[in-house]
Amino acid sequence: MRPLLMDRDRDFEITARSPSNAGYLIQDLDLETLFQAMSGGDRFLHEVVAKAVLSSLTDPEAIRYRQAILRDCLEQAAVVRQMYDLAKEAVAGEKKIWGVFSKTPQSILHRSTDVMEHFLRALRLLRRIADEHGAAFRSEGLTRFVRMLQSELDDAYFTALEDQLRQLRFRKGVLISAELGEGNAGTAHTLRRPFEDSRRWRDRILPRHATGYSFEVAERDESGLQTLGQLRGRGINRVAEVLARAADHILGFFSVLQAELGFYVGCLNLRYHLGQKGEPVCMPECRAAGEAAPSSRGLYDVCLTLHVHPRVVGNDIEADDAQLVIITGANQGGKSTFLRGVGLAYLMMQCGMFVAAESFAGAVCDGLFTHFKREEDATMESGKLDEELRRLSRIADRIGPRSVLLCNESFASTNEWEGSEIGREVIGALLQADVRVFLVTHLFELARGYHQQPSGNVLFLRAERHADGSRTFRILPAEPLPTSYGKDLYERILGDGNLAVSALSAGGA
Repeated sequence: MRPLLMDRDRDFEITARSPSNAGYLIQDLDLETLFQAMSGGDRFLHEVVAKAVLSSLTDPEAIRYRQAILRDCLEQAAVVRQMYDLAKEAVAGEKKIWGVFSKTPQSILHRSTDVMEHFLRALRLLRRIADEHGAAFRSEGLTRFVRMLQSELDDAYFTALEDQLRQLRFRKGVLISAELGEGNAGTAHTLRRPFEDSRRWRDRILPRHATGYSFEVAERDESGLQTLGQLRGRGINRVAEVLARAADHILGFFSVLQAELGFYVGCLNLRYHLGQKGEPVCMPECRAAGEAAPSSRGLYDVCLTLHVHPRVVGNDIEADDAQLVIITGANQGGKSTFLRGVGLAYLMMQCGMFVAAESFAGAVCDGLFTHFKREEDATMESGKLDEELRRLSRIADRIGPRSVLLCNESFASTNEWEGSEIGREVIGALLQADVRVFLVTHLFELARGYHQQPSGNVLFLRAERHADGSRTFRILPAEPLPTSYGKDLYERILGDGNLAVSALSAGGA
């Protein structure tokens, strides 16, 4: 049995390796905030959602498969949580069943029987949930899962399994056949089904005369008891191995079920947090790689809204023909927040989640990369430009066609002219390699160079600023300006210019 609730034809592998740039994505997009909200502090859920979000799907059909299951989960949240809790308890319960430290066939069989009885109860409950609520599911994945439970876990299966487990307790002893081999040594030890006693109950309570040869082992004959134990072990060894493999198989089923349902439980947790604030979410329209750039309405940074009390400002974007999106404008106007929102939307869409927006449509990318500014090297082993270029080199080694690169204040660690020249060369090479680039920059020469050479594949956005210097945190289509309005921040922080100069002079004195 396989749940197949994350992919049509393969199990979700929680131990699979994350992409090489996972650390940068987590840092630059503040993914830890997302993971915490989805996991609710549960370490297992944290591991599951982190693996799922970072392991992006690139096949739109595979993404739609998950989206359909997620829609069912959102509509039947209580049922999904019930199945997840059941799988979790089944896995945790198996770990609590201790066996003796020896690995004899008897000890393996005893523990495996206990484990199978534990799983039998869990399978019965899972089948009951499928019978009671299965008709409410509409997605391909969950309807297939319900049908599998109903067909493979029918009443005949449970009856046969209970009967076999009862016999494997050997409460009436063990019946073993053997053959004589070389030197009259026993070979071909085979466990046999015990004889059914067809006598009436009145006859059973009377002593039964033996019909064959028998012997008894004296109470203090340790050697004889050990020999009988070895004979018993040889007879049940194969059955013990088969039952242990069966228990491991069912444990694997519940482990995969817990992980796969854990992803959807994480989505339910996030949806609850966003719903408490009235933040919108949507199921994104997923397009094939290489098609139009993303378009959205009300796109916002989901990690930012999880940090602050009020709702955050959403933004619209229509970048269908743009391979390069340049975002300029006032300092602290919401440019970096907008860029993180775009990156989060890609990751959430490509793992089958909803997106933090009123609507979102975009083509899948073969890889998402970030190049955000960093603080100065505290060890003074290299300058900021050296560090920037090293990170760019590592990205260039891994990035490929139909990938997306998010740049936040890249090339700003040198002067305006040099930064613009480096930026033009790097961006030009990326565009030729069919990489889509989102660039937040204060380098006016770089932005103006692209603006003065009109091209249908470049979109210019600018952080809105009112005449009084206030920021709306809206990102709108607009040409780049030669100022980032740093004076606004100066006046807001230091107040009146003359007073600031006086204060600085006094401080210097």
